[in-house]
Amino acid sequence: MTFETLEVSVDDGIATVRIDNDPVNAIDQQMRYELADAVDILREDRVRVGIVTGRPDVFSVGADVGLFEEAQEWTTDEFRSNSRILGGAFDAIESMEKPVLAAIDGTCVGGGLELALACDVRISSPDATLGFPEHNIGLIPGLGGCSRFVHLVGPGTAKDLIFSGELVDGERGREIGLIERVADDPESAARAYADDLLEQPPQALGLAKRVVNAARDTDTQTAGVLESLAQSTLLETDDHREGITAFREDRDPEFTGE
Repeated sequence: MTFETLEVSVDDGIATVRIDNDPVNAIDQQMRYELADAVDILREDRVRVGIVTGRPDVFSVGADVGLFEEAQEWTTDEFRSNSRILGGAFDAIESMEKPVLAAIDGTCVGGGLELALACDVRISSPDATLGFPEHNIGLIPGLGGCSRFVHLVGPGTAKDLIFSGELVDGERGREIGLIERVADDPESAARAYADDLLEQPPQALGLAKRVVNAARDTDTQTAGVLESLAQSTLLETDDHREGITAFREDRDPEFTGE
């Protein structure tokens, strides 16, 4: 599979999706389709952890303004159909049963930040630029910038930053809950994190992700039932038995995903 706006590689169970669309990594129509193809690679069994990143100076500025000019000729049905391509890729990243990390350096705004929001953990440089400037063209963040953002920062902060279009750096992003980790070299930090995750039981990581997402999106009682069901499934895995044995033998476990 070849890409023109992305670089996609898989190395020892870690898939890296690098946005590479000069000059500012704008999400144009071609990248929408290529991101959907990249998600298919992330889903492959050989991939245990995904990393989404950009370049040191720019993660992504989001949608190409030219795309919105083109969209003036679309019907609302055509607009929603095109949006579903990108939204489906974001939803797939969020729902797949494996960790996906966002390594953010430079500018990460609009749709670029919405892509990062679909990931499980965001690692940012201290001076990255983060935010939603969509109001400058009379729009709102439309692919998770409202719906996912509010779960991370709360309704008041979400509305404040969307209303004002204020851009924040990585340190401020961590303070408000948008960013989980800050590192001078986000990609190297993400790779080290991914290496650590390769040592963990894959099914436990995948089910933890699904249960936490469910707890965010549903009531506590329903989420608790899912949590219990997930735990009962994991109790029957070889990885669980290996973990117990390794503990008793005072050694590191060797998880296989079985």
